[in-house]
Amino acid sequence: MRSMRILTLLVLVVVVLLPAVAGDRLQAAEAEKPFEQRTLNVLFIGNSYTARHNLAQVVKAMAEAGNPGLTVNVSTVIYGGRRLVDHWRLGTQNFVRLHALTEAEERATIASLEETLAKDPEDGHARSALGRHRRLLAELESQRTRWDVIVLQSYRDDLQGGASLYAGYAPKFAELAKAQGARVILYETTPNTQNAEPLSEAPDQASVMEKARAIATLARRINAAVAPMSLVALRCQTERPDLTLRFVNDAHLNQTMAYLTACAIYAALFDRSPEGLPIDSITDIRYFKDTQRDKDRDGKPITRTFSAKDCTDLQRIAWEGYSEFRRLPAGRSDPR
Repeated sequence: MRSMRILTLLVLVVVVLLPAVAGDRLQAAEAEKPFEQRTLNVLFIGNSYTARHNLAQVVKAMAEAGNPGLTVNVSTVIYGGRRLVDHWRLGTQNFVRLHALTEAEERATIASLEETLAKDPEDGHARSALGRHRRLLAELESQRTRWDVIVLQSYRDDLQGGASLYAGYAPKFAELAKAQGARVILYETTPNTQNAEPLSEAPDQASVMEKARAIATLARRINAAVAPMSLVALRCQTERPDLTLRFVNDAHLNQTMAYLTACAIYAALFDRSPEGLPIDSITDIRYFKDTQRDKDRDGKPITRTFSAKDCTDLQRIAWEGYSEFRRLPAGRSDPR
């Protein structure tokens, strides 16, 4: 009888523990699975800060490398030196709404741009946009896309907090994105704080933090993720003052800042660290001159391959800057 009671007790223990053990093993197996096979459609809206270094393609390479099984399709709408307010004038909202855009709406945009050019034949951006929209109308049905993510780049239009043009127009694009179930990422650029030479003293933090808090306020208002490049740049300048973040002979972000930016956008896409990604090089698209297309604007190799230490540092800095931004309190509120 005693042996029977012991045997019964052992059976009960096995019955109770087996599901828990199996559950633990299943959970571990799920954690080891690669990213579920699917497609991510990402639209980047911006200017040369998005165009340089083929930033969208670098993000695509990082996203696919970090998520086996994921296919990332990237598209861009870029006008040099333009901001979101200009994109709205040029009809970029139609590209956000490709899944539902009607032929009549596209014809109305084309008519508006034609009227703009009739009044100002020197408006090169309107001319470029007109050509883009005419091509879209001719291929509208084949271009139908429902976006998963819309990346909205700022450019000197995010310096006045809640009163800035960026805070005024990012919500307009975000509303169109959210209507189709797309996520929004605010790509905050920081042309005012990028250093062309190594730093010998600590950078000013106050203005950077004020701007970052204002972007945090906007992001919370429209439920957007952020690639907070002013904060990431500040962290890089503090921890690696030997690194430069812009060209000497060109005001744009250099390969180092482009790499940091791609890492920060990756973090915003997946809310996950880019640390360990195998991507280790960046190639600019603007060369030194026709006879030296393998040189960048400073006459250095147009492709920069980062050392293992630099890759590790830049990936970590981007993640830590992104994580610090997530903890920021809100800044100046939107006066509207």
